[in-house]
Amino acid sequence: MGLEFLIPSFIIVVSPGTGVVFTLATGLTRGARASIAAAFGCTIGIVPHMAAAIGGLAAILHTSAVAFHTFKYVGVAYLLYMAWNALRENGALRIEGDIGQSSMVDITIKAILINILNPKLSIFFLAFLPQFVGASDPHPLLRMLSLSGVFMLMTFVVFVAYGLFAASVRNQVIARPRILTWLRRTFAGAFVALGVKLALADR
Repeated sequence: MGLEFLIPSFIIVVSPGTGVVFTLATGLTRGARASIAAAFGCTIGIVPHMAAAIGGLAAILHTSAVAFHTFKYVGVAYLLYMAWNALRENGALRIEGDIGQSSMVDITIKAILINILNPKLSIFFLAFLPQFVGASDPHPLLRMLSLSGVFMLMTFVVFVAYGLFAASVRNQVIARPRILTWLRRTFAGAFVALGVKLALADR
């Protein structure tokens, strides 16, 4: 495992997407612990896509237009729901001082769903992972599992960094209601934009 895998993986992980947006929003409105829960959920949400790529199930999404579009539009609907929820004062971006266990579980589940409901991830890993497994590799499955584990660890570390950064400026944000309103609209707009991008995506 060399730089040819680590560098593109890092670029992919740090690039703004639904997981990054959700983790930043969670850190800003609910603090450090909640942002770590969001990062964890986003990382766990990668597992089904990794499994699909390794098991060849992602090929079904790649070849079946019906399967791909069904999966895709469920993901679009969920992103639009997240956008609507972000705008509500008691929605996903509500300010909470002490995060209870139920809130942590709720954040984790939302984060998992954000990544699960994106068929492009399965197809991405179907195309990405095999590039780093040689035809002569004696244990290709083990190799793909180790690469997947590194990618997930990188995702978790980077997302935690995003979340903790957002949490570090949280007090300045919540002390200014106008900024908070602007942030809600910004994050809602980001979820809508990501939903539109997913809706327009081809296999």
